[in-house]
Amino acid sequence: MTTTPLILLLSGSLRAGSSNEAVLRTAHAVAAEGPVRVRTILYEGLATLPHFNPDDDVDPLPEPVATLRAAIDRADAILICAPEYAGTLPGSFKNLLDWTVGGTEIGDKPVAWVNAAAPGRGGGAEATLRTVLGYTGAAVVEEACVRIPASGQPVGPDGTVADPAVRSRLAEVLGALVERARPAG
Repeated sequence: MTTTPLILLLSGSLRAGSSNEAVLRTAHAVAAEGPVRVRTILYEGLATLPHFNPDDDVDPLPEPVATLRAAIDRADAILICAPEYAGTLPGSFKNLLDWTVGGTEIGDKPVAWVNAAAPGRGGGAEATLRTVLGYTGAAVVEEACVRIPASGQPVGPDGTVADPAVRSRLAEVLGALVERARPAG
């Protein structure tokens, strides 16, 4: 690959200080430190997306949706970290995914997720992710879909987890995504 791949980081949580966002901020920091040659960008528009309405899934798209789809299109791969709420994904993140179904940007793109929930939790969110990503045509990278329990992990002032085991595992996840990534465009 001649250019450094770009991985889009999608947090499924709107909560300030969420462990899901801490995991993705840590992945961003790990990417900047190496050893995997990759760029990452954290998508921060979840709260701005309008409620999904198929009548609005036409050109011109609502600006927040166009921004989301452009970010997905520019990315070579996607890493998701979303909480489980009431046995599934939070409605706001399911809404984000609903906006991807009508587009082609995510089709065949390598996608993985990190389950940051405590042991025994998060299976409903994973199942929903697998189902919806199947509808989008995303290429789920199984070896990069992992559990890294982050609740209870100390988070530093920079919003990242310092635990070397967490950072090492995230480097492995990024590496697996990079192996499958093809330059976007």
